[in-house]
Amino acid sequence: MTPTRDMSNGWEAVTNEFIAIREQSDIGVDVVQAWARNLPNGCAVLDIGCGTGIPVAQALVADGFEIYGVDASPTMVAEFQQRFPKASVACEPVEASAFFDRSFDGIVAIGLIFLLPAAIQRQLIFAVASALNSGGHFLFTSPAQVCEWADLMTGRKSRSLGQDAYARLLAEAGLVLVRSYVDAGENRYFHAQRP
Repeated sequence: MTPTRDMSNGWEAVTNEFIAIREQSDIGVDVVQAWARNLPNGCAVLDIGCGTGIPVAQALVADGFEIYGVDASPTMVAEFQQRFPKASVACEPVEASAFFDRSFDGIVAIGLIFLLPAAIQRQLIFAVASALNSGGHFLFTSPAQVCEWADLMTGRKSRSLGQDAYARLLAEAGLVLVRSYVDAGENRYFHAQRP
């Protein structure tokens, strides 16, 4: 039997540990809620790399948004669907996702972009721009500085392209960097909009 490729890039193997840690933290919820105030009430929001939906999708659902999620970990997708039965969720790698063949007023990618190789980060930013409605908003996390490190949970290489490179990529994709935020855990968030 041929071994199958882990499309979750190591996250399926650490799902239980990830769930235990994320369940105990609401870091970033305030930033996501502040960002979401830019969106039309009740609009559709796509959470790419949604994990179990805690706490990001949970906060957005509580604020009345219609949530769609994409994650490559079957276990996390099952948890997401159990927690949010009215939400739509797809188990697929974000870089291969068709994003439900629709567009969105808001897209979030919390704790995801920097886990991807630079070329895939670029591809994903362009895909997000194509999936945003005019006036739509995108929020993602990555360090402001250019750096590489080993992810603490999976051991895989993570990389930030840096704020200047992200601003250029967003502009190339037709998005405008609106602002950045820093949460209580010192995570950097980039807020972009499609004009």
